[in-house]
Amino acid sequence: MNLFAGASFSALERGLDASSLRQKVISQNIANVDTPNYKAKQVNFKHVFNDALERQRLHAKRTDERHYEFGRSHQQPYVESVRNTMYNHNNNNVDIDLEMAELAQNQIYYNALIDRVNGRFNSLQSVIRGGR
Repeated sequence: MNLFAGASFSALERGLDASSLRQKVISQNIANVDTPNYKAKQVNFKHVFNDALERQRLHAKRTDERHYEFGRSHQQPYVESVRNTMYNHNNNNVDIDLEMAELAQNQIYYNALIDRVNGRFNSLQSVIRGGR
């Protein structure tokens, strides 16, 4: 029996993986803020949601017909270069203020996921100890 094979652990794991990828991409952008001709990169998740909506693969129990249908998608996020802007005279398009804001936002997201994982492990630990 695998205690960590549940849907919630899987979703938390995917969220942590995505946050880790976003952290790496933002760090690369910050490290290359002064590199000539460097194009900023971003992690794209929109395609996952849009593809799922188009194919109607999203299914969940709805309590009201006015609720949106949603569910799980197993597509992976991808990294793409942003080419439609230029902030520096050396053809570099890294906006350091935007990158720092995204870094802070990603850190908050990551910490929230870690808190949920810790809560899950604490619940398991409580069950193992017999509720004490």
